[in-house]
Amino acid sequence: MPDSKTTAAVTAVGTYLPPDRLTNADLEKLVDTNDEWIRTRTGIEERRILKDKTKATSFMASEAARMCLAKAGVDASEVDCILVATVTPDVVFPSTACLVQNQIGATNAWGYDISAACSGFLYALTTGSKMIEAGMHQKVLVIGADTMTRIIDYTDRATCIIFGDGAGAVLLEPTTDGTGFQDSVQYVDGSGVDSLWMPGGGSLHPATHETVDARLHYASQDGKTVFKRAVTGMADAAAEVMERNGLVGEDIRYLVPHQANLRIIDATARRMGVGPDQVMVNIAKYGNTTAATLPLCLGDWENQLRPGDNLILAAFGGGFTWGATWLKWSYGA
Repeated sequence: MPDSKTTAAVTAVGTYLPPDRLTNADLEKLVDTNDEWIRTRTGIEERRILKDKTKATSFMASEAARMCLAKAGVDASEVDCILVATVTPDVVFPSTACLVQNQIGATNAWGYDISAACSGFLYALTTGSKMIEAGMHQKVLVIGADTMTRIIDYTDRATCIIFGDGAGAVLLEPTTDGTGFQDSVQYVDGSGVDSLWMPGGGSLHPATHETVDARLHYASQDGKTVFKRAVTGMADAAAEVMERNGLVGEDIRYLVPHQANLRIIDATARRMGVGPDQVMVNIAKYGNTTAATLPLCLGDWENQLRPGDNLILAAFGGGFTWGATWLKWSYGA
């Protein structure tokens, strides 16, 4: 018998990746690094780069949204709300969601951006799901998109090897069949602000000759601190959402982890008690696309998912921000 409770089901996934690639061999020509060093420490082999300077995050987000809606057979005019997770908006304002709404022709939608760095898509997914559960909306687009290469210093080998560009979108619709969004935990800890951030560009350090010369408009990271916090944060959140719902490793079809570092992903999987064949990993192809990593994983594994599959999505990002979500998949063969 169908469950009478309304939940938010993912009914389609769309993705966009720029065509140009930046390989580890390319980076060897820019900074003091090498392919083996990058692969063994991060798992990354190449990243996608949005080279066209006339395009930015809203373009990629709109392309992913169009694919998503086409798969669902839904016209953009039917969308109620658009949530865009990003830390690289086209402009400070208006929001990227406003730009996407106009670009895809979602004439009946409202929306806004969510800024939570690499945890952004996870936060937006929870927000959109609660809108569905509350009966506010019937069709919510949740998009994770970032053009990280525009805020990366390619003389800084601590950051330039990590990030790439991309976008992913999911459509949320109500269901009563027991699938969809089940539970989530989210956290923030602002004491980590200067361990992973971009110092310039806000109201504290607006753009001036001085801030540009000081290279404050690039992402900055204390890699060791972020690694330690990410390993514990992602693993703890994933374990928490499983434990409080009585789930064990064999119940999980896939862990969908933020693609920051292969060692962080492995640590999270071990804590959850899931094997390598239960983990979505595409970091080798795309690097860290920040808010886009989770929906890009869903897009890559979409054809392998079946109704009722238990997915645990987990992420950790600058702020610090982190969390995990239990999603029961809703469609497939």
